[in-house]
Amino acid sequence: MRFGILGPLRVGGGGSTITAGRDRIVLAMLLLRSGRLVPVEELVDAVWEDRPPATARAQLQTCVSRLRRRLGELGLAPETIVTDPAGYGVRTEPSDLDAQVFARGVEAARAAAAAGRLVDARTGYRDALALWRGPALGGIPSRSVRRRAQALDEQRLTALEECVDVELRLGRGADLIDELAESVDQHPLRERLRAQLMLALSSVGRQADALAVYREGRRSYADELGIEPGVELQELHQRVLAGDLALAGREGRPIAPVRSLPRAIGDFTGRQQTLARLLKDVEAGARIQLIDGMAGSGKTTLAVHVATALADDYPDAQLYIDLHGHSERTPLTPAAAVATLLRQLGVPAERVPTNQDDRLALWRTELAGRRALLVLDNAASADQVTPLLPNGSHCLILITSRRRLVGVDEGRPSSLPVLDTDEGVELLGHVVGVDRVAAEPEAAAEVVRRCGHLPLAIRLAGARLAHRPRWRIADLAERLSTRPDPLAEFEAGDRSVGRAFALSYAQVSPVAQRAFRLLGLHPGVRFDNAVAAVLGELTLPDAQDLLDELVDAHLVEEAEPGRYRLHDLVREYARTLVAEPERAGERRDAIERLLDHHLHVATAIARKRELTSAYSLIVVAAPIRADLVTIVAEQGRAWLDENLALWTALVRLAETEGFLQQCWQLARACWHAQFESGRLDELIETHSAGLRAAEELGDDRAVATMLNYLASAHHRLGNFSESTRVMERSLEIFRRLGLRREYRNTLGNLGTSYAASYEFRRAQECYDAARALATQMRDKESLANELNNLSMTLLLWGRADEALGTARRHLGIAREVGDLRRIGNALGHLGMIRHRMGDVRPARRLLGVALRIKRQVGARFGEGEVLNEIGMMEREAGRPERAADLHRAALVAMTEAGDRVAQCGSRNLLARAILDQGDVTSALDLHRRVLADAAALGARYEQAQALEGVARCLMPTDPATARLHLTRALSLLRQIESPDRHEVERLLAELG
Repeated sequence: MRFGILGPLRVGGGGSTITAGRDRIVLAMLLLRSGRLVPVEELVDAVWEDRPPATARAQLQTCVSRLRRRLGELGLAPETIVTDPAGYGVRTEPSDLDAQVFARGVEAARAAAAAGRLVDARTGYRDALALWRGPALGGIPSRSVRRRAQALDEQRLTALEECVDVELRLGRGADLIDELAESVDQHPLRERLRAQLMLALSSVGRQADALAVYREGRRSYADELGIEPGVELQELHQRVLAGDLALAGREGRPIAPVRSLPRAIGDFTGRQQTLARLLKDVEAGARIQLIDGMAGSGKTTLAVHVATALADDYPDAQLYIDLHGHSERTPLTPAAAVATLLRQLGVPAERVPTNQDDRLALWRTELAGRRALLVLDNAASADQVTPLLPNGSHCLILITSRRRLVGVDEGRPSSLPVLDTDEGVELLGHVVGVDRVAAEPEAAAEVVRRCGHLPLAIRLAGARLAHRPRWRIADLAERLSTRPDPLAEFEAGDRSVGRAFALSYAQVSPVAQRAFRLLGLHPGVRFDNAVAAVLGELTLPDAQDLLDELVDAHLVEEAEPGRYRLHDLVREYARTLVAEPERAGERRDAIERLLDHHLHVATAIARKRELTSAYSLIVVAAPIRADLVTIVAEQGRAWLDENLALWTALVRLAETEGFLQQCWQLARACWHAQFESGRLDELIETHSAGLRAAEELGDDRAVATMLNYLASAHHRLGNFSESTRVMERSLEIFRRLGLRREYRNTLGNLGTSYAASYEFRRAQECYDAARALATQMRDKESLANELNNLSMTLLLWGRADEALGTARRHLGIAREVGDLRRIGNALGHLGMIRHRMGDVRPARRLLGVALRIKRQVGARFGEGEVLNEIGMMEREAGRPERAADLHRAALVAMTEAGDRVAQCGSRNLLARAILDQGDVTSALDLHRRVLADAAALGARYEQAQALEGVARCLMPTDPATARLHLTRALSLLRQIESPDRHEVERLLAELG
């Protein structure tokens, strides 16, 4: 080594040094930061401290020059000191500096100790410590040097303490007494050294001297710091005081390896990512791993698997204990648990103290010299496991619990999810046989799904199959899907999914138990704290606290921040609890609150979103929880979108439970959300249920309301005859009841249905009558609606001039009303009309503004309508590629809106654009597909457009067939009085 700083400064490998004071400071600073540049400012501060001269930089350069000359004299290269604009540095090789050699030696010794190679560790530590010649850089008074040198001195003391730990484990306590006594004299406030001296003295029977060392330390701590000794030193004192030979004689007896882990299962499946992360965390030094998860998720299996995989790294002891935190037995106290663990370590029963604190002190002492692995399984709480945690970094602790143990310091949490489908099927194959699963893969996946992907449920269901070789997997899947109590299928001997859930349920507070039961009534997949508050009659903060408690107990999952769900089987368990006869009243009241909450929130949001006036919405009584309705309704459309999948289940629940009024009102409240999102099949289901409820109530107004909105789904699905039939029935009821506003709205809707069937005259009659009523009632919003529909009907009818005037009047009223949706509709229709009239530039401008509005308000059907019109303009301008992109985007929008006829229209236009790109084959295939779809829907206009498109594709190669298609198209267009017939007539004339 060419440089020494572990003691007085040395240079050149012998006893040589640097004599000039400033030069010594500069070189010391450079060696303390070997391999890095030291800024000039730091060197100036180190040499002159608070009073640097004006010539400090020049003098510093002089010091460096002298150092380079001196290094040359000692046989070292002057360029060892490097200069840079930012400062100076020393360039050294790995073996040049004793501090670096020391650091590498200590690191190697630690690795040997961690691997259980104690003799190698001792040798490594002692070799590293032998490099020290005294305090680091002794004799250099600079504050900057001393501050950095003290860090090296601390590293030496830490290495000494680690070395002594190893030597105590090797039974060399007697050899350490003098060295430790000297070290304690030099560092009287260092508790670890004092404890080691007490251990060494006790190992040779000098308990009185060990107690004297403690008393002397206690006086020092009181005099110097005003505090008592630390907990570990106090515990050690108590053991010595009690004459515990386990303390005094441990180092003298061999440490027998302890192997107490349960057998690891041979069919461990899945969890590969979690397993890899756990192993990586342990390798990185995370010594406490917390594995939590719901009942049956495989926590113990994973912990034992990890422990078995790492067993060789912990040769002294591998311990396991079931703490019975969630079992039919009372959870073990820390005292009872540690007594069991001490017996596993071989401590005789007569030497186990009766006092819990003494017992825990003995436990920590027993582990102090061991590299041990500890599995604390099925923990109840952080309070149960915290006292059992050993000190030091040489032990690994794996803790499993159904609760999240947030109070365990240093604990690295891992929450186990359920298995994915592939993992679940693999596990089922291990249980019932790989061949059986391979023969019925779909049924196996269904069994896994019915098991909620829960490992315990999969194992128990598989056990039933394994003992019934004549059963098919499909037979089990059917039983799981049809049994009224699916939890009964997951039992084998004394193992049961239901019993496992019951143990978790018993561990939470009574108010949390009630909340859990009632959450089982929620028919959706996800819910928030407002739902929990409604069901449980709680404030939001109280509901949140209970949800947190249930999440910690893994009875509820937090799918994402603020959104919760119940595992499928957990939900079944909650439902069985709340369905008990004595809870019938609690159950019905909670369902009523749940339905009432969603009804009022949806109604409040719909009043702001629907085009029709508020009076067309249902009139509902005051909400049960107005405070929560106000808070939740502020979420607006986002809340509706998030709960779209819930509405059908809520309406079904209301009908099943006999809440008939809420049933039809819920259907009406969710109409707009279902209609705009294209969930038309669900809309038919909810409104059909609402219609049944209204008919059972004998409420004709409700019946007519359900019919009116039910018709909208049939209309958008292209079933215009059914839409018209239902609408006519609704109109007659409103007429009979004398409800003018409802009659007027339904009359306009009926006109739209007629227009879609290309019965333009009947449509205009309806619009005119509805407009007259709106004018009489001075209802500008409804008048705007009728003008909107009339303008499009006139355009389709070929009466563009009248359509233009109607659309302009519609825009004026829409602006007067101030409704952005109506303005968007009016601008879009004006753009379409101007385009059809040949006014391309203003049409493009109008359509661009309309498109922005449609997207802003989320009107997907209207967005698709505008995109198609712009696409037609692009194709006509000779840009078919751009046109095709627009028609594809329009098709996506129409598909999301659920309008099947409009989807046909978008595909026809897309095929025209593709044909203009020269791809005749693709265009022909697409037109033929549209022809089949439109014929099935009875959409005559789109059939005609598809026939014309097929003809355009065939005209160059097969004019005879093209003529046949054009003739059919012309017949259809004449039936519906479409002005597009003129283009078909032109094409026929072109064919001759």
